[in-house]
Amino acid sequence: MTSIYDFSAQTLSGVTQDFSEYKDKVILIVNTASKCGFTPQYEGLEALNQQYRDQGLVIVGFPCNQFGHQEPGEADEIGTFCQKNYGVSFPMMAKVDVNGKDAHPIFNWLKEQQGGFLTDGIKWNFTKFLIGRDGQVIERYAPTTKPEELKADIEKALNQKD
Repeated sequence: MTSIYDFSAQTLSGVTQDFSEYKDKVILIVNTASKCGFTPQYEGLEALNQQYRDQGLVIVGFPCNQFGHQEPGEADEIGTFCQKNYGVSFPMMAKVDVNGKDAHPIFNWLKEQQGGFLTDGIKWNFTKFLIGRDGQVIERYAPTTKPEELKADIEKALNQKD
């Protein structure tokens, strides 16, 4: 696999999302959870979505239950929670593992492209990966990095042309 465009994932509604459909977009991939101390970041992510989607940003949430069992719900519960509490309108994928033998291939690739501090493994919910219009990882952000702190990097990526 050479770029994000080589991957696909199931949406919350069970439809296969081919990431090649996001070609020439800037993508922010986030592993999410509904019962996490960082869950309020959904609000900031949706604000980024509203501000930059018309310029080419796509935010993609991947619910994950690997950290403190903070995403116990099924797909319909996750979707309802995100919409009702945070007005999430960006794509949400089906629940995945981000570490271990059952990790989704997208996360294996992301971790290979942009390792973490001390370990390449995802340490907690709301780890974020910014991907440029060329399908390559630009940056990895810690769960503690608030969505609004990504604005300068997002704007730079949106303004880069191949």
